[in-house]
Amino acid sequence: MDIEALEREGDIAADYIEGLLDIADFDGDIDMDVQGDRAMVSIVGGTLDELIGDNGEVLEALQELTRLAVHRTTGSRSKLMLDIAGFREQKRTSLAQIGHKTVTEVNNTGKAVSLEPMTPFERKVVHDVVAAAGLRSESEGEEPNRYVVVYPAE
Repeated sequence: MDIEALEREGDIAADYIEGLLDIADFDGDIDMDVQGDRAMVSIVGGTLDELIGDNGEVLEALQELTRLAVHRTTGSRSKLMLDIAGFREQKRTSLAQIGHKTVTEVNNTGKAVSLEPMTPFERKVVHDVVAAAGLRSESEGEEPNRYVVVYPAE
């Protein structure tokens, strides 16, 4: 997808989120960016914990609603990523640490390691860390209990 199309997705998402914030009477500024092959929309400022929820459940739901709004307008499936108050960035950092720790454990023991169930976003972060370390990982199980298994190098 080209940059202009991704920027359009971001603009549609930002307008949709702005409407939701107004309806729910939340204060927050919206930042839009393009990273790689996806639009990134962030809500910053104000007290936004209620929009994140426990372990990001509300954030995940808002992201799906926003993707649906973009799809309704563009007719194309969106890989848009929504972040609120830096939650995803902080989560990405802690997940990368889990990924590195797991890679070390697998390398030291030579045995596969299964992690706790994770959201698709969380699993993607771990898969990326494992692949960068030269190991293989797979997602197993059914949502919402889908988890990552890290395998030793062959």
